[in-house]
Parts: sequence; structure tokens; C-alpha cells
Amino acid sequence: MGDEIGQSCFEERDFLRFAESLQRETELLRAWFEGPHPEREEKSVGFELEFCLVDENNLPAPQNIPLLESLRSSSLAPELSRFNLEMMSEPRLLQSGLLSQLGSELKEVWQAAERDAERRRLRLLMIGTLPTLPKSELNLETMSPLLRYRMLNEQVMRQREGRPLSLEIRGRETLAIRHPDVMLEAAATSLQVHLQVPLGRALRFYNAALLASAPLVALAANSPFLFGKDLWAETRIPLFEQAVGLETERVSFGHDYIRHSLFECFLENLRKYRALLPVALEEKPERLPHLRLHNGTVWRWNRPIVAPDAAGELHLRIEHRVMAAGPTVPDVIANIAACLGLVHALAERPKAPESEIPFAEARGNFYRAAELGLDAEICWWNSKKVNLRELWLRELLPLARESLKRLSLDPADLAFYVDEVLYGRLKSGQTGTAWQRGFVERKGTDFPALVSAYGERQRRGFPVHEWAF
Repeated sequence: MGDEIGQSCFEERDFLRFAESLQRETELLRAWFEGPHPEREEKSVGFELEFCLVDENNLPAPQNIPLLESLRSSSLAPELSRFNLEMMSEPRLLQSGLLSQLGSELKEVWQAAERDAERRRLRLLMIGTLPTLPKSELNLETMSPLLRYRMLNEQVMRQREGRPLSLEIRGRETLAIRHPDVMLEAAATSLQVHLQVPLGRALRFYNAALLASAPLVALAANSPFLFGKDLWAETRIPLFEQAVGLETERVSFGHDYIRHSLFECFLENLRKYRALLPVALEEKPERLPHLRLHNGTVWRWNRPIVAPDAAGELHLRIEHRVMAAGPTVPDVIANIAACLGLVHALAERPKAPESEIPFAEARGNFYRAAELGLDAEICWWNSKKVNLRELWLRELLPLARESLKRLSLDPADLAFYVDEVLYGRLKSGQTGTAWQRGFVERKGTDFPALVSAYGERQRRGFPVHEWAF
């Protein structure tokens, strides 16, 4: 979905042609999955980080295009709204200096963008949902001027026969609204971790990512407030699931574990989801252009991605989409470390954990953790209910750390990101969500003041568990 399209009008014949191309490319992918592959393919990791632009009044500033034109950075791209941007990291091998390298890359890009924003009297903000965002700012005038976004909205509303989207979230408070377009999706910003894995181990890694979703969504929670309401610890989750409201869920946790291979997801894409962008693409079928575009319009919280490298060789990666953006550069890198460590620990467990935790419980865990954060009670081994924060401290954090150690990551990086940042957050219980709610409890519902205080602390760079009110 990241590439621009060149077609602004679709007819029924476009859908038929796209379906034929998708069918052909899905069969090519089937052959690739079933063919011979190297026994040991190198694993790598990368990430995407979405963030907001705010003005001097801590309100959304729809000025991403001037900023991008000035920076001319290949690491930055526009997001759905003009007040959002996205940073894309370079993929890096899982080796000793990985976390420091990712941290340096993020810091360098972030600081360059921050300097340019300050010249425009703007600020950058890494936060899951922006507390000062008014619903009125989510309209087609504030949509980034890319054709793919306009056509995506047009096709979603066409399939809905023009009916407005409904959003209802019941949390600490209740939010129930209707909206005329897909711009509700722009209210959420996330951290997406990309893990390239060997094909022979992909099934275990994908199921492990599903199981890790509940602990990780709570650990990184940073999205309690939306349109003046205190909702879920991770309000992004129900918001995004309802922001593209079609009869067939296009944003979901899924319906089952993978049973045989990740090809099952691509086959489901073919059979279950109607094309939203039936563009005629000129790339060779072996590069799977239509399949990749279609897969980009199915937003599973854990999404398999297949893509060719510069030499045309296909590679498989898992995109883990559950964590919120922010609050700081160290917190983001620590969250990536937690994801890598926990997914690897679960994937490499001698007995597959999905054999001990039914899928219905894994899915229930995810939504409870998104709603309640680290206070959630989830079902873990042998259907035992455990407090999520206690589970992290007693079992999951040591497991993740040991897994990162086996990956030969730098001991100094583990001491900082795991022993200091992650442990400090879990010991104190102060996630981004907890800090935001604590601020409101002490200062009242002055959301501009909250965003101002949040931004000041973010710029100082100390991880969120060290923030005072």
C-alpha cells in the first residue's frame, strides 16, 4: 500500500482484470511456498513509525507535504492525513549492534525532522492517539494529496453504498459517532515491527507473534484519549478496526492460528476480500505486484508480507502492527527489543505454545490487554488466568531477555533497553497511557496542556517510566 497508483477511475472490467492477475500471482506464490528454499536464511528486522505534526497550540498541523519537500529524506513518507508522517527504517541483520543501530537511525531522522518542524513553528509528536485532535480535522481536505488515499476512500464508501462509518468504543467512557469517510483511521499512529524469517520457520514465528500480541499491546499502550473521551488503554485497536467498516473485516486479529503455511493468509486474501484498488500494474507477475497491493489493503494486526529484493528474489516477513507510537526514542527501541525477544522466545519453545493456548483465548487476551493494559487478566499456559504486568515481570521479560542474548545482541544494549527501560516501565507500571491518565487525574482535562507537557518530556528523551507530572 505504500506505493502511489496511477489510476483515478475504476470500472467493473478493472475488477475482473485485477481478480485474474491476483489469481495468477497467488498460484505463483503457492509454487514458491512449496518449492525448495535455503535451510538457513538470514533473519533481519526493520520498523515503521508513524507520528503527528502539531502547531503552537498543540493542535494537529496539516503541513506534512512542505516538511517532506524540505527534508527530501528517503526514510520519511506522508501518511493518510496531512498532519501525520511515517518513518521507515533500513532492514538490519539480527546481530550484536542491532538495537544501537536502530536507535541511532531513528534519532538521526527524528532530529532532522524536528529541526525543520521547529523552523516552521511546529513540533513532532510520537503518540498513539492525539488528545487534542478534533473530529472536524478528519476530513478529505486534510487527507494527504496522494491518489491512492483518495481512491481507497472512494472504494470503501462505494462498497458501503455511501453509508457513513460508525465508531462505538465502550471503555472507561463511551464514544459513539458516525463519520462520512475513512479519515478516522488517521487518528491512530503506530509502531510496526518487520521481522524477516526463514520460510521453514515462518509458521512458528507467525503464531508466536499472535500470542505475543496481548503482552506487547499492553506494554506499549499509549492511546487512552480520543475526541475528549477516556476509552481503552490502547484505543487505537477498536478505532482502526472500525475505521474501515466493510462487511468483511479487513482489520482483525484473525480467525485461527496458521496450520500449514503462511500461504493460508494469501489464499484467504484471494477468496475473502474484494479488491479496493484494482489497478493494472506493469511489473512482471513473478514479482507479485497485484498480490502485494491487495495484501496491503488487508490490515491484519500481524500481517505476512512477501516482496522481492533488488535481485528479484522473494522474501517473507511478518509485520507486527499492535504497538503504539512513542513515547520516546528509547521507548520505541525498547518496544522493538521486547517484540523481537518475546516472539523469538515463543517461536523457539520446544513445545509450540499455540498447542497450549487455544486461539480463542489468544484473541480474547489481545482485546482484554488493549482495553485494560498491564492491569488485564489474561489466559496463559494451561488456561490459567494471570495478571499481565506480573506475567511480564515474572516470566515474559526474562524469557525475552534470554532470547535476545541468544541472538548475540550487545550486552550493553540489553542492559539499557531491557534491564533499565522495559523493567523500569513494568516495575512502575507507567506506560504512556498510565502517564497520560495520571496527568489528567492531577491537572484535569486540559488536553492542550497534556500535549505540551508530553512533548516537553519527549524532547528531553528520558523513557516514559521516568516522567513526572
